[in-house]
Amino acid sequence: MTKWILSLILDAVALIVVAQLFEGFYIATFGMAVVASFILSVLNVLIKPILIVLTLPITVLSLGLFLFVINAITLMLTQSIIGGDFVIETFGLAIVAAVVISIINLFLNKLVKDTILLSK
Repeated sequence: MTKWILSLILDAVALIVVAQLFEGFYIATFGMAVVASFILSVLNVLIKPILIVLTLPITVLSLGLFLFVINAITLMLTQSIIGGDFVIETFGLAIVAAVVISIINLFLNKLVKDTILLSK
């Protein structure tokens, strides 16, 4: 449970960073980023596996790069659920944001994991 909460917070930080980097990506507050992170995690559990199975041939042909499009779809679904407090202007921006969020999460998770290991 603690790992999931930590993951939600790290995802929220990544969303805030992306909102600072791109003009067409807007999140009202950090609290809204946490809510968006929660909704995104629920969509990743419920919807993403279905999308992966349905798009398996194109995912294999693109050597897995189509997964960024699936991540962008889940970001856009999250935006449509939340409404005006979380806005992504274009689908192209959602794809770029999905890539950047993945990279930021990679670094944040590594940093947290290294910090926890050092504290032991």
